[in-house]
Amino acid sequence: MTLGPLMVDIVGLELSDEERDILRHPSVGGIILFSRNYESPEQVKALIDDIRGLREPHLLISVDHEGGRVQRFRTGFTRLPPIGAIGKHYKQHPKNTLKNTEVAGWLMAAELRSIGVDFSFAPVLDLDYGVSEIIGDRSFHRDPEAVASMAYAYIQGMKRAWMPAVGKHFPGHGAVEVDSHLGLPVDTRHFEDMLQADMLPFSRLCQTELAGIMPAHIIYEKCDSLPAGFSPFWIKEILRDRFGFQGAILSDDLSMEGAAVMGDSLARAEAALSAGCDMVLVCNKPESVEQVIDGLKVEDDPVRHLRLIRLHGRHGAQRADLLASQEWKHAAQMLAKYLPDSELELDFA
Repeated sequence: MTLGPLMVDIVGLELSDEERDILRHPSVGGIILFSRNYESPEQVKALIDDIRGLREPHLLISVDHEGGRVQRFRTGFTRLPPIGAIGKHYKQHPKNTLKNTEVAGWLMAAELRSIGVDFSFAPVLDLDYGVSEIIGDRSFHRDPEAVASMAYAYIQGMKRAWMPAVGKHFPGHGAVEVDSHLGLPVDTRHFEDMLQADMLPFSRLCQTELAGIMPAHIIYEKCDSLPAGFSPFWIKEILRDRFGFQGAILSDDLSMEGAAVMGDSLARAEAALSAGCDMVLVCNKPESVEQVIDGLKVEDDPVRHLRLIRLHGRHGAQRADLLASQEWKHAAQMLAKYLPDSELELDFA
């Protein structure tokens, strides 16, 4: 059975019979987990094992688990600092910062792989211009060269834990103030200005390091009238043809307000797939999942399936062995030094 182009979510800590039927539907290829699906490492591993047993090859199992404000699994997991807390030391101590960034990528990925999660939507490749409501310290740095270097190190850590990397939010979310969860941001900059700044980490990493990329729900009005995640210009002409990206392209959540300009849930899914996305996320609105599944016409696409299947994590240590290792203990102690005294509890569920 091939992996379909829809990534969906579920309501609670266990699968309902209706959710099992949805996850077995041929249009579905993945699931994203949220904080509402998490109670403990033991509970979520049982849930993931249940999901993996529904299909062969198993559905892609993903989560947003960057650290700081965006970490879905907390109790029983290492509390990860926002990556920007590490990045702010880059200019003064680049070698040590890159080393610690690699460790952060490894720890994040190793803990998730030990319970069966295939990938986290990470790293964030946006630049921190200091204006975005939603990016901020989720970004490595303001400087594109620093972001590219730190992201490379982070991905090497993910690779050591056998997790593929999915970079976001192409071609760059950091220069707009509006949160695309709540509205449709518009970026007024010219293409050439973005090429040497926001797009540099993507262009540098996309051919060898990134297995997936998530476009932004942002209109870059000097380049195209459509949000990037629905734009053949950004997805096909720039990402595929100009940058040579051969991995999977996954939309941001189509239930976000930044996607509303494209119509209802079915119209959004059709537009994103037509623009070149390999998988579209439909989350937080169960009625939207039903609408898309009922209406979406999906043809088998061997190329899409191959791109998606490469997002499966490989291997993964047993959780007990991981937590008993000196490498995990040293990594957790090192990252604890970067934790803020108090963290803003934001869960974009």
